[in-house]
Amino acid sequence: MPFTPLHMGPGMAAKVVLGRHFSLVGFGVSQILIDLEPLIRMVRGDAVLHGPTHTYLGAIPIALLAMPLTRWLYPWLARLANFQLSAHRLAWLRVAPQAGWAPIIAGCLIGTLSHVLLDSFMHSDMHPLAPFAEGNAMLFVISLSSLHVGCMVAGALGLAVWVTLRFLGRQKATDPD
Repeated sequence: MPFTPLHMGPGMAAKVVLGRHFSLVGFGVSQILIDLEPLIRMVRGDAVLHGPTHTYLGAIPIALLAMPLTRWLYPWLARLANFQLSAHRLAWLRVAPQAGWAPIIAGCLIGTLSHVLLDSFMHSDMHPLAPFAEGNAMLFVISLSSLHVGCMVAGALGLAVWVTLRFLGRQKATDPD
């Protein structure tokens, strides 16, 4: 996708489905890391923007890199988010001060692998099954507008359900991000 934030829609939906077993922060960190390759290639003016990181095999080392980075960043991000939520009288949306390894692993792996899947629908320079197979069988299976709308709808619905569940349950800060 042209912008990493569009990937966060399916991530928010995954958060609702998987709850405390999924780190949305890990998902987000993995989105940023995996899109560094195309960003660098754009700056350099390369013809091919999506190389090894945008394969299912290449997504795994990116997830492995995102895991300790997420673990390190999470407490700072949680403090920042919780401060802002409290300042706006939304303390009932506060998140846990630390995330465990299992949700971080899930968030980072789902993040990179779903990123490759979603980008496969729109980038002709991708070979998601490389080095085992060339080409991209998913290209244009879904229209670009449908893909973008689907990601935005997933995000909006996921956020609405998450906020509703938090409001109804008025949960304490036990559910990481």
